[in-house]
Amino acid sequence: MTEAKKWSLQVGDRELIIESGWWAKQANGAVTVRYGDTQIMGTAVMSEGMGFARAYFPLMVDYEERFYAAGKIKGSRFMKREGRPSDNAVLTGRIVDRTIRPLFNGRMRNDVQVVVGAQSFDGENEPDTLCVIAASTALSISDIPWGGPVAAVRVGMINDEIVINPTKSQLVDSTLNLTLAGTKDMINMIEAGAQEVSDDDMIRAFEAGHKVITEIATFIEKITAEIGKEKTAPFLMKLDDDIEEMIRTKALAASLEDALYGNKSEIAAQTTAAKATTKEAALTELGDSVPELFEDAFELVFDELADELVHKNILETEKRPDGRKIDEVRQITCEVGVLPRPHGTGVFTRGETQVLNVTTLGSPGDEQIIDTMEVDIKKRYIHHYNFPAYCVGEVRPNRGPGRREIGHGALAEKALFPVIPEKEDFPYTILLVSEVMESNGSSSMASTCGSTLSLMHAGVPIKRPVSGIAMGMITNKTGDFKVLSDIQGAEDHYGDMDLKVAGSQKGITALQMDVKLDGVTLEMLSAAIKQANLGRAHILSEMLKVIPEPNKEMSPYAPRITTLHINPEKIRDVIGKGGEMINKIIDETGVTIDIEDDGSVFIASSDKDGSEKAIQWVKDLTREVKAGELFQGKITRIMNFGAFAEVLPGQEGLIHISQLSDKRVEKVEDVVKVGDVIPVLVQEIDDQGRINLSLKDALKKQSASTTQEPKL
Repeated sequence: MTEAKKWSLQVGDRELIIESGWWAKQANGAVTVRYGDTQIMGTAVMSEGMGFARAYFPLMVDYEERFYAAGKIKGSRFMKREGRPSDNAVLTGRIVDRTIRPLFNGRMRNDVQVVVGAQSFDGENEPDTLCVIAASTALSISDIPWGGPVAAVRVGMINDEIVINPTKSQLVDSTLNLTLAGTKDMINMIEAGAQEVSDDDMIRAFEAGHKVITEIATFIEKITAEIGKEKTAPFLMKLDDDIEEMIRTKALAASLEDALYGNKSEIAAQTTAAKATTKEAALTELGDSVPELFEDAFELVFDELADELVHKNILETEKRPDGRKIDEVRQITCEVGVLPRPHGTGVFTRGETQVLNVTTLGSPGDEQIIDTMEVDIKKRYIHHYNFPAYCVGEVRPNRGPGRREIGHGALAEKALFPVIPEKEDFPYTILLVSEVMESNGSSSMASTCGSTLSLMHAGVPIKRPVSGIAMGMITNKTGDFKVLSDIQGAEDHYGDMDLKVAGSQKGITALQMDVKLDGVTLEMLSAAIKQANLGRAHILSEMLKVIPEPNKEMSPYAPRITTLHINPEKIRDVIGKGGEMINKIIDETGVTIDIEDDGSVFIASSDKDGSEKAIQWVKDLTREVKAGELFQGKITRIMNFGAFAEVLPGQEGLIHISQLSDKRVEKVEDVVKVGDVIPVLVQEIDDQGRINLSLKDALKKQSASTTQEPKL
């Protein structure tokens, strides 16, 4: 029976605890990782022999978010079982996947599944970095062949000071939320949102974070040395060495190297032709001795050779597939206002990547409610990203947003978030949708640029415009490297790094990095960040030629929002019993009304007259009546001692019988009747808030004002 063991390491001001041997003993590897009161379980399982996939390494990574971990019950009265993962859960799973995948042998074809799940969540210590540590440790101690360990850390920056693993409360005051992962020697995954942080501060955060990663990775190595299993031999998609060398020779003879240059369609046609020629020549030479896995292994060998050729030419001669210089950005065109009815539109085209971005403005009531294990919040700025099959000339059923769409949308949202105006200055809910029209690399950064255009066209007073660029890298085993600006599809496919950098003229707002090798050094990252700054500046200058600042006027089809601030105690007067009053205002004016607990009232409508009527209605409902004011009051009730008159909606005052006339009044009905509209003067508001009115004083005041001599 496996012995339960426990290890601990001080990380920041808290203890990182890893345990094994308690649960999931039939998995190849299983651990729990605890930090504060947040605990994650990670498991790793590998199938024997070849899995179902032949063309790629079949790694599955899933993050399971459990509401019980936070002591919450989710769902409607009729459905309590947790269903599809939240966007946040998908993003956490992507972070784990992007970190561990590069350290597997790309030729492995065993099915591997890594599952990480939250068992406890304290509301302060985020699960995502712990999920990476749990997955890494489970793989490391298992018999699954893998090149780890890796580790992850969160880095914040408060008052220019680096904070390691800031809590959720601390992140509120942090200008940086950086998730960093990698091995002891290199960084291989970055996910960051920032409040326009400088390049130097970002590199400083990388350095501080990687020191902690090294400590945790070393810690995992010690655990592995103590309880780790011997690694098994994987099933590799591989032919005999002499057959693979023959394929490579035939591919070179078929001019594969020349086929890798041109635009996207040219490269596709040329490589397809070279591949067909190579395969025919190889099959002819093999004759009746064709191996069982030839078809799939041939694709792999051919692709690996193409990868080597792209690396060789860029490192030796800086020759890129489309002929650009290594720091050159593709041709850019920008447009705004391309659709007549949406509130704001922008089209950003860079080379063969084109994205249409549409802005829709709504009332505060259109905010999205986010209810997950980790948060229960409202979002007023939302970004959706769509990547239809036609944008890359493919046929594919539309199954709704997948991990790619959710991840790219979150990145573009993160990039623009720091420049979105505060609710007090611009109380609209803002929905951005990026529709990728064609793609040949970096559609997420095109979405970021197009979103800036769309927001400015919609008249959203963003603080500063934001642009983004995707940076690539080509390296070799000796440590030589070249940084590529604005990578396209072929360079993304064959390259070693995809680093997306977004920001304003002031600083970086978002980062995301994936790699296809063990990782990149701090020197490589620093060079890429600096080169990206130049590319972002160039792209931004092209954008501002089309629309230099946000439009002063919004679309006539966008709602106009008026903000009123009322006494919170008057909210019930606007809402009315069972919502009767607020529904009456909405029905009669056609507006949308949202009321917050602090007394903020947002009235939204594209109809000016309806909006003005609703505004006055709310003002009248919440106005404080003062002594000495003159009103036209409507008689609502008659009593023996006087009459009640409504002076404002929902506010009545008493006209005592003695205040109806200078003469003695025997019966109230002799002077007024229900429904009469008469002038009334507010005499006083007593200690109980009751309004005392006078008809006779109102008539005297009116008479005095009409007989007063005009001033010359």
